Parts: sequence; C-alpha cells; structure tokens
Amino acid sequence: MAVTAVKGDQSKKWWKEAIVYQVYPASFLDTNGDGRGDVNGITAKLDYLKSLGVDVVWTSPIYDSPQADMGYDIADYYNIYPPYGTLADVDNLIAELHKRDMKLVMDLVVNHTSEKHPWFLESRSSLDSPKRDWYIWKKPSGFKPDGTPIPPNNWNQILGESNSAWIFDKPTGDFYLAVFTPQQPDLNWENPAVRAAVYDILRFWLDKGVAGFRMDVINLISKDQAFPDGKVVIPGHALQPGTDHYANGPRLHEFLSEMKREVLDKYTTQDGGEIFTVGEMPFVDDVDEIVKIVHQTTGFLKMIFHFNLVDIDNQRGDIPGDSRMSIGPWTVSDFREAVSRWQYVMMKGGGWNSLYVENHDQPRSVSHFTDDSDDYREYGAKLLAIMQATLCGTLFVFQGEELGMRNVPHEWGPEEYKDVESVNYWETVNKLFPENPIRLYQARKVLRHKARDNGRTPVQWTAESPNAGFCPADVKPWMRVNDDHVDCNAEAQVQEGVPSAYHFWQGLLELRKKKADAFVYGGFDLVNKEHEDVFAFVRNVEGTGEKWVSVLNFTGKDTEWEIPNQLKGVEWLVGNYYHGVKGKDVVRLGGEALEVEGDGGKIKLRPWEGLLGKLDPGSN
Repeated sequence: MAVTAVKGDQSKKWWKEAIVYQVYPASFLDTNGDGRGDVNGITAKLDYLKSLGVDVVWTSPIYDSPQADMGYDIADYYNIYPPYGTLADVDNLIAELHKRDMKLVMDLVVNHTSEKHPWFLESRSSLDSPKRDWYIWKKPSGFKPDGTPIPPNNWNQILGESNSAWIFDKPTGDFYLAVFTPQQPDLNWENPAVRAAVYDILRFWLDKGVAGFRMDVINLISKDQAFPDGKVVIPGHALQPGTDHYANGPRLHEFLSEMKREVLDKYTTQDGGEIFTVGEMPFVDDVDEIVKIVHQTTGFLKMIFHFNLVDIDNQRGDIPGDSRMSIGPWTVSDFREAVSRWQYVMMKGGGWNSLYVENHDQPRSVSHFTDDSDDYREYGAKLLAIMQATLCGTLFVFQGEELGMRNVPHEWGPEEYKDVESVNYWETVNKLFPENPIRLYQARKVLRHKARDNGRTPVQWTAESPNAGFCPADVKPWMRVNDDHVDCNAEAQVQEGVPSAYHFWQGLLELRKKKADAFVYGGFDLVNKEHEDVFAFVRNVEGTGEKWVSVLNFTGKDTEWEIPNQLKGVEWLVGNYYHGVKGKDVVRLGGEALEVEGDGGKIKLRPWEGLLGKLDPGSN
C-alpha cells in the first residue's frame, strides 16, 4: 500500500513528550522492613528512573485506606497510608523529583470512597444525616417472600459480578450503590457539595507541587438518575452489567468541564507548564465521545486510557465476571486494528493518545501479547518496547516492564493471589463447579494469564533470595516475589554493556526524545496491513521526507515481510535480536552492527522479531 501518513500534531507540549513511569507503591521497594513498599522506596530509586529516561512518576494511591482494594478505597485524601509513610515523605519525594527535573502525578479516585471514610460514616448514620445525599441511596424495589429486600435494579459489581452492586444497610433500610466492591460506596456527583469537596482535594495536592492526576474510572461519575436495569448480556443470571447507564453518563461532560474550569485551569506545574491529566475510561468505545473529552482545544482532559488493546482477548463465558477473567483468541490483525485505530482517530480528530500495554490492572505484557518462555521473554519485551517507543502519544511504562517481568509461575496455587477480583473469581468458580476438576483447572489457567496480581508482584531488584532486594530477606513480603528473579532483575540488567531489556528501553526512550518530531509529533500510517503475522507502520516528519518504519512480528514463527517500494533503501538501525545497532541517530543500545537477513525486497523475521529503520530524505 502507499505510505500516505495521517498528519501529526505539531503543537508541542511537555506532557506529550513525557515518559511516565507508574509505581504500584506496595510492590516497588520496601525501605522500612515491613514487607510493603513505601514512599521513601520511590525516592530511593529516582536516579534509576532518571537514567532510564523517565520524566514523570505516577504513583497508584498512597492515601490512607483500609486496603480493601489496594488503596483504591480511600478513607482520607489528606493523609498517607501509614505503612507507605507520611506527608513529609511525599514532600521530600516531590522535592527530590524536582531536583532531577522530574514530576509527580497522583492517582485521583473520586468515583467512590472507602466505606470507612468519614463522609460515608456520617452518610449512613441516619436517614436525616446532612451527608445522606453525598452517596447514592435507594429504597428496596420490593421484598422476597422471606422478607429479604430486593435491590433497586439488576446491576452487578464490576469486581465481583455474581454480587449485586447494591448493598443493603439494615439500620436505615436502604441500599447504597457500590459498583466495585461493598467497601467502595459510590459518591453522588449530582450533589454540588460533593463536587466542591473533590475540588478541594485537587487543590490540596496541586498546592503541594504535584503536576497533575491520573483519574481513576473518571467516566463513571455520572449515573443515569432513573437507574434502569442493565440489559441482559449474561444469559441465565439475575444480575447484569449496568455500565450502559453509568459509563459516560448524561452529565459527565458537565462535571469534567466544571473541574477543569474551577481547578485545573487555575494551576500550572512548578516550571509553568500545563497540568497533566489522564482519565481512565472503561466500558466506552464511542469514538466521537472519547475525542470530545480529549480534544486539545475544547476537551476536558489531556488524554485517556482506553481498553481496546488490553481487552483484546476478553470474552463472555459461563459465569458472571468471565469477560475480563477469560482467555479468548486474537490475531495479529486484531492487535494491529486495536492499536492503529486510535492513532488515526486522535490525529484526525484533534485528540491525544496514551500509550500503554500493562499496568496494575493488567497482566504482564510480555506474557499477555508475546511468549514469556525463557527462550523468547526478552525478545518479546524488546518487541513491545519498539512498538510503544515509536507510536504517537504519551508513553506510560509500568514498573518492571523495563525489565521484561512476566506473569506469576504456572505452579502457584490460588492462595497466592491477593486481589479482590481474583479472590471473587476463584470463589465463584468453586461455588458453581465444585466437583469439576477440568473447570477448576481452566480457572487456574485464567488466573495465571489475566489476574491483576500478575502485575503486582514485587519489583525484582536483585537476584538475592527470597525477596529479590524488594524487602529484607528475613521479612515476608505482602505478596510473593516471582520465582524468576534470579534470572530477571534490575541489578543484572543495568550493568554496563549487558544487552538487557532495561538498556534496550533506555536507548529507545533516548531516541524517542531525540527524534520527537517523528515519534511524538510525526504522521502515522500502516504498511502492508493485510499481513497475517506482521504489524508495521511508518512515522514521518512532515515536509522533510524523513520516515521511520517499525516492523513487528507478533507471532512465534518465522515469517517474511516485503518492503514496499516507497520504503526501499531503508536503513535498519534497531533490532531486538541484536546486541547492538548502527547509525548516528541511535544511542545507548550498543555498538555491534545490525545486519537484517533478506534479499533487499523481503526481510526474514524470526519469532517475535522487531526492527526499526530510517529512510533518509531524498533516498527514495
């Protein structure tokens, strides 16, 4: 096909070029010997992150919390969970980041609070509580013959779909809405006092010097006030997803516009830049709706996390909750479409992309999208690095991704999984299929492939047993360290001259910054988009003739890729099968020359092989 790229966006912003590194605090680094990571552990590794090429640290919630959902159930937005440290520790983290020209982004969780939050304790204290309407309370829709109250509608919970999203509160006789877990009651954003309280939280942290927020499930804050039943998508079950009635609800744009106007537009970063915002937006795939939210002149957020790629293998199964906790088939064509669709959409529509393949809610990408066996794990990690570093959008790297960390071992039993979603899933399978060893075996396979726990094992800093330098050897970590830390750890990978995933990421991030006109702001188009095995695309710099091409074999077999006429003469500079590369544009990836196998018209690609090449202006 002709290489006719969609034009890139040339309006330069610091947050577009930033490399964002997500820290999951419980699993990053323990400096006080209690088996959990902490704020000071983040500070201790800032030089490691700076060397990698990181500009922004985004930390998952560190606020005080009962930890029913690993800190996404917040009891106090103004204080820190004691095992993580203190406000003074956060102040020190911000100061140390600024010394290195780095920034901190906080996780903002305001769709819901903890049931232990003072707001909710007061709300549930009586029907006449001044904060009663700070949360969503409804009368039973009726009663069963035995007197059991019936929930207001058929919505199920997101993290436990065999359970109702409505929790009965016996003392007051009402149900409250909690779409994630019973410990996470939803705030009532229809109440202006709630919104004002949320804006005060933003101001508190912005005044401390944070650069912005990742906004957890921010598109769920507006509910259809009729609270209708969800449509039946799980046949044979009384409870159904209600997401059609609260994902991108009727007043979402109004609420986000107000937040932007009342708070975000009134602040800048410490160096005078725009405030960073990225919204998590599950359960929505409407292109027009998404672009409206992130449009660079009329939108409300800088970018969002959408789920097309990470949900590529989701499918409905035979139990509630089996959509995400499932393993469905996917093809390279599906993968290519999931990625390229949003490249085209945002460039044409005036929005901006986020780039990620894993986070705290996802399995490890090298296990999810490639082959995490000992033979191919490193190739897969580097393949995904080439793809992400050369796409348009703000790049997010999850802790350990730069090392090629993989999912938990197959041998681990269900007792090793700590996440509430995993626990609920395993309990549901055992309840529905108690004497079905095949079904239980399949459920264990699903846990190993899709459980959120896979991304939450402690970072593997050293080969030291048993805790890989995450916490002292004589301390039991909150979650078991992956058994492969002896072979996959940061200490080994950062050594000078080692052809590691870390050094590969480091070099690609430096190249991305050096060539921002191409990789951040350049045009995009697919190449040979009918190929069954290869995802290939071109980034170009408008008006210069400069083109960069990424060629990615997303299969575990040998294949051939034909070089289009428009790209004849491309010089291959980066390859994940090579210890080094060539070319003055490429830095810190080594020094050994890369020689691509082929006849000049076709390239022979090995399993999970990725290449990056450049076509100089005027050469074609």
